[in-house]
Amino acid sequence: NRTKTNRQRERKKEKMIETVKHLVGSGGPSGFGSRSTAEHVTVNCDLRSLTAIITGATSGIGAETARVLAKRGARLVIPARSLKTAEETKSRILSEFPYAEIIVMHLDLSSLASVRRFVADFESLHLPLNILINNAGKYAHKHAISEDGVEMTFATNYLGHFLLTKLLLKNMIETAAQTGVQGRIVNVTSVIHSWFSGDMLQYLADISRNNRNYDATRAYALSKLANVLHTIELSRILHKMDANVTANCVHPGIVRTRLTRDREGLITDLVFFLTSRLLKSVPQAAATTCYVATSPRLRNVCGKYFSDCNEARTSKLGSCGVKAQRLWTASELLVSPASCTPHLYRTFKCSLTNDAMCKSQAL
Repeated sequence: NRTKTNRQRERKKEKMIETVKHLVGSGGPSGFGSRSTAEHVTVNCDLRSLTAIITGATSGIGAETARVLAKRGARLVIPARSLKTAEETKSRILSEFPYAEIIVMHLDLSSLASVRRFVADFESLHLPLNILINNAGKYAHKHAISEDGVEMTFATNYLGHFLLTKLLLKNMIETAAQTGVQGRIVNVTSVIHSWFSGDMLQYLADISRNNRNYDATRAYALSKLANVLHTIELSRILHKMDANVTANCVHPGIVRTRLTRDREGLITDLVFFLTSRLLKSVPQAAATTCYVATSPRLRNVCGKYFSDCNEARTSKLGSCGVKAQRLWTASELLVSPASCTPHLYRTFKCSLTNDAMCKSQAL
């Protein structure tokens, strides 16, 4: 008990130090901090030979990530539900960088069929793939179910990205082997992943059946925790395959973007006003993603969680390798073309309830 208490005190102390560093914008071991911008952290990067896919690149953090990577010379693939919006994003980038190469394609991450079509269309272009940034995110105040029978926030933020990564991985591994340039997968998560507690897939099953127990913030936290666990298990698999591809996840910081468009109003405005000292600009919020996707200093760094362009701690649940493996197994079943969602949830509950193993591993 004394050891556990001391550990908790150390973690609280570390969090306080991290908060102070964030507020003053001081740099960490990387030399960058909360006030660094995406342009700042990529100033010495030459990406002219690289191809990057960035989801959620039509607004907010994703749009700034795309703009900066285009500035550094990367060929961009911008998938989006609205081709019109994606074309507008492309035009904005080209107006600033006329020689940028940008390909716009349709993708609805909430639809597994759409993810498969996108990958098939991308493969038909016979392009290499060096960087995959899973940035798209949804915070839905209103409860909804995807066409595949999965709660919409989880389907969009996690499951669509899981399948997208799975289907593109072969291309990334082959590209890295042929070019010698290490591939980078970046999952954009959130510190809010630490807000989730309980049985992940039991809660997913509940909110995928009806809205009785639906809470928008908890559903979002669940999806962001899944992003973290996806990174952990993907890292383990990449290492086992001896692939020259890394996977890491990032917390971009708190920034008011279109992600909160479903929660506009007095309360949201008040929260953002009270936390204004903690808020980042969009260029600052895109910095960690760009740093992890491009920095030579992070060669062979894999399975880590970054905040303010430096490695940080996840929650205890977010560091559980057993949970990560079981979520992966559950996800494989969910994206299987022959899956029957109601039946699968019973399987998931059985495969993800061994909390004792996670607790002993964390200790």
